[in-house]
Amino acid sequence: MLEGIVRESIGKTTAKKLRRDGYLTANLYANGVENIQAAFKRGEFVRAVRSKENLAFPVKVGDKELNVVIQEYQLHPVHGEVVHVDLRITVPGQVTDFLVPVITHGTPIGLKNKGVLVISKKRVKVRGAIEDMPAKFDLNVEPLQRDDSILVRDIEVPANCRMMDRPDVAVCGVIKSK
Repeated sequence: MLEGIVRESIGKTTAKKLRRDGYLTANLYANGVENIQAAFKRGEFVRAVRSKENLAFPVKVGDKELNVVIQEYQLHPVHGEVVHVDLRITVPGQVTDFLVPVITHGTPIGLKNKGVLVISKKRVKVRGAIEDMPAKFDLNVEPLQRDDSILVRDIEVPANCRMMDRPDVAVCGVIKSK
């Protein structure tokens, strides 16, 4: 379980001191739950996120143990390290929007015809309760020819969940290389 500290002050100077000490600032929130300003060790946070098996993962902030989902993160403009993350607290039974990652596997047929695989949406917005939410969408791109694409409407969504992105938006596709 990822452990963090509660931030007493939320000013810019304290955030800079925490980042200098190797911490990552975070905001934990949900509807009907009081916001929590926290900080996590950057390396431990990255390891916890990479090793998670579900969309939600457990964290301990102060004396509270919570399940959270990554809602948004901010990267440093120069070295690309994560400097801040917004975590949504999962409330069982509460219907909310979640950003579910999209993963592709296979080699498209269109790559042999001078095509390039382009992934235009790494995460898609899905509305539903956390219990019904998939951990990720795994798309098979092998049958894609050049100028073919997989749209949001082509993704199979579990029961009690609904896609919130427009159905005609391409998630990934094979385009002609230049």
